Amino acid sequence: MNPPSPRLIALFCVVLATSACSLWPFRGEPAPEPVADDAHELFRRLSALCGKAYLGRVVADIPENAADPYSGRALVMHVRECDKQEIRIPFHVGSDRSRTWVLSPRGHQLRLKHDHRHADGAADPLSHYGGDSAQIAISADSAEAQFPADADSRSLFRRMGRPEAAQNVWTIELDSGRRFVYKLARPGRLFRVEFDLTRPIATPPPPWGASDPPPAPAKPKRAPRAKKPR
Repeated sequence: MNPPSPRLIALFCVVLATSACSLWPFRGEPAPEPVADDAHELFRRLSALCGKAYLGRVVADIPENAADPYSGRALVMHVRECDKQEIRIPFHVGSDRSRTWVLSPRGHQLRLKHDHRHADGAADPLSHYGGDSAQIAISADSAEAQFPADADSRSLFRRMGRPEAAQNVWTIELDSGRRFVYKLARPGRLFRVEFDLTRPIATPPPPWGASDPPPAPAKPKRAPRAKKPR
């Protein structure tokens, strides 16, 4: 009988090692904890800010705009409305209350939309654009999500004569308890505003088109108690 070849012995060792790795949970060792869904975890962390408002500042605005709408104005984000379906965050620029960021879970992704209103509450023609998260990076105390413009938004930008905005990628960053960041980037354009979460401020007036006060989140209904047998 011929001895087994070295190649056959090596193959047997690989198979044996692979089998051992696949069976490791049955050796009495605990299985790893399941990883929390990143989109829902970020949504939960943002929901924890609900009802609070924060002051921000622009840290990047490239290229510079001579008619800068943000210069000399108070920049305020207000995490105003929160439920299981969406979070609405008005972004006030001085007395301009036209902007609201809307975040909603979509399976394993988050969706970011921009709701723009006129003072009478009517929707602006350039509104409801955004996209779904293409990437979410999350750790114990920080999170970041990127939202490339979706197909509907790209079509809207082209119809409105803003084809360059079809390349928009929006980013939100959350350093728990410290900082919230909103960023817009595309070739030749960068806008970044940071909000200080360590110093909540008085809540601002409602955004244009919204009710005051905001609707209370729906309370979950309790299941009826089973009657005890007598």
